[in-house]
Amino acid sequence: MQGSTQPKRWTISPDRPEAADLAHRLKVSPLVAQALLSRGLTETGDCQAFLSPNLKMLHEPAALPGVVIAAERIAAAVRDRRKIVIYGDYDVDGITAASILWHALKILGAQVDYYIPHRIDEGYGLNPQAVGQIIDQGAQLIVTVDCGVTAIESARVAAERGVELIITDHHQWHDGQLPQAAAIVHPRLSADGAPTYPNPNLCGAGVAFKLAWQIALCMGGAARVSGEFRDFLIEATALAALGTIADVVPLTGENRVLAHFGLCGLKSSKLIGIKALISSAGLTGQNLDSFHVGFLLAPRLNACGRMGHARKAVRMLTDAPADEAMQIAVYLEEQNRLRQNLEKQILADVLERIESDGFSPQRDRAIVVGADAWHAGVIGIVAARIVERYCRPTVLVAFDPDQGQGSARSIPGFHLANAFAACSGHLISHGGHEMAAGLKVKRENFESFRRDFGDYARQHVDDAMLTPEIKLEAEAGLGQMTEALVSDLHRLGPFGHGNRKPLFCFRDVQVAAPPRVVGRAGEHLQIMIRQGNARAKCIAFRQANLVNRLNPGTSIELAAEPTINEFNGYRSVELDVKDLRFT
Repeated sequence: MQGSTQPKRWTISPDRPEAADLAHRLKVSPLVAQALLSRGLTETGDCQAFLSPNLKMLHEPAALPGVVIAAERIAAAVRDRRKIVIYGDYDVDGITAASILWHALKILGAQVDYYIPHRIDEGYGLNPQAVGQIIDQGAQLIVTVDCGVTAIESARVAAERGVELIITDHHQWHDGQLPQAAAIVHPRLSADGAPTYPNPNLCGAGVAFKLAWQIALCMGGAARVSGEFRDFLIEATALAALGTIADVVPLTGENRVLAHFGLCGLKSSKLIGIKALISSAGLTGQNLDSFHVGFLLAPRLNACGRMGHARKAVRMLTDAPADEAMQIAVYLEEQNRLRQNLEKQILADVLERIESDGFSPQRDRAIVVGADAWHAGVIGIVAARIVERYCRPTVLVAFDPDQGQGSARSIPGFHLANAFAACSGHLISHGGHEMAAGLKVKRENFESFRRDFGDYARQHVDDAMLTPEIKLEAEAGLGQMTEALVSDLHRLGPFGHGNRKPLFCFRDVQVAAPPRVVGRAGEHLQIMIRQGNARAKCIAFRQANLVNRLNPGTSIELAAEPTINEFNGYRSVELDVKDLRFT
């Protein structure tokens, strides 16, 4: 698919005169200082902490709402040798959350197992049938991770069967209703309606990490965990990083600390499953960043739940011996390739249906499409591709046969969970958060839902939201693009939602030579540019359609990220072009 042809809004952070002084104090480039200031960091100490995160910056686990009671209940179950079952979710966040808690409880001597629902057969969340099955198999305490905060009926089933239920989650709940459970651990909970935990954006794996920490404190009866458990927590940041980055929570504050140390720990992880996963991706021995997680590792873990059963991925990350873990990792790679092929087929079908439905950019503020032939485990990824192209909240629904399972992705400023709540009269169930959500709908109610969701979007999506925004740190010159600058900029990572990659605006630039079409399918463009005496090579991904317009001497402006290109042992600064304008 070629890059989106939608015009983009360039928002350039205003020049900050104090950047030069801050750069001097931090011993970094003024462009890095400008980037720090644009992120709201003005004090030298705050900037130093941002550039050099420390594990001491993690909040004490006891501050997390519900975690003390939950830890005490779980610790009691461990001491009493009661069977504990961890109930996870089938995405990366749920998989890693379940794995963190399983390892922690095993270290503490628990009798513990895990249950992961099947995405297609059971759907998202804690379901009553599974609760009954788990109890029939001997569970005496059920602990959810990354799900459960909306499971009113499932909690009732557990209570009726006399089994303790502890819910740990980070998703939104409905209309102030919470399940009846022994404890609910959630970063947004509070007594007066306002979140009290300093990091309300903790993901499911982050919540599990904090719970594991608190359980160890409770079991040890001391202010600090044991040396063995401390080593585990440091190791577990790798799992927490996978969940944090994959779940697209803001990479700020505590989330950024977990992601930073987890990414550093992936390369040298002692966990058998992580080593197998990294090996299958051909990344053994490499320094890994959020790109490797988001585009290479997380898709493999997700593919297991999308195409088959995510229990295999949890098995790989928990109790599988080395040979089996490697077999599962290879299986995940195969499933991911199948997912990629299926995604292409569904994407082509969705694009055709959008146009045949008479999509109008002026009228339609949302896209809702359903079909029978789609794989419900893949449509969420396709929805994200549609958002990239049309910049509109998108809901895709796969029907089988009388009921549809849907996945949705949003644009900044449009809250999907609230939109689904407003249309809930047409839905069997729904859940999620602002940018990603899911639903179930009867076929007979689909058109009504589609109409009302479209009406809701027309009321809540304004013109500015329909134009993708590119945030730029500053105007820069090609002469400022050095390896030292790129190295300094790298310290601003890990990058992702809430902590964007530093992009710069380059004006008064000319094409220096005929551009080259590159890539397996000829979809990318390599451009040599000049600005005065400075020259630079650029790569414009999915922009090959511009090749005939970029003649030598053509004046352009770029929104681009400086990167390091390594080829045959030679390193050079290259600009990754995110948008291009003709002047």
